[in-house]
Amino acid sequence: MTVMESTETAHREVSLGGSKQPITMLNDRVLVQVPQSEGERRSRSGILIPATAQMAKRLSWADVAAVGPHVRTIKAGDKVLFNPEECFEVEVQGDEYLIVRERDVHAVAADRLGGGTGLYL
Repeated sequence: MTVMESTETAHREVSLGGSKQPITMLNDRVLVQVPQSEGERRSRSGILIPATAQMAKRLSWADVAAVGPHVRTIKAGDKVLFNPEECFEVEVQGDEYLIVRERDVHAVAADRLGGGTGLYL
């Protein structure tokens, strides 16, 4: 799967029904992929916590694969912090993705955002 980027949006080419077609996210939607390591994790004391264990209001980090044209602060390749209960799951060619609204993203981690405070003045 290749990633093509335009000026404001990122497109992802996938095979749907045998032919490759670009997928473009619409409006303020963000397509993210949660890393495989987010499943099982270990506590500081070394206890293995399975992926099925529920923790109250735990936010997750994910890699941005594509963004819609109305997304202002997030770009493909960034990492975002979001609530997994406020998203939709989708499978594309066997890969699992989540669709999140920009307003449901709590934080963005990217090298290009280095010097700002993240506050509106």
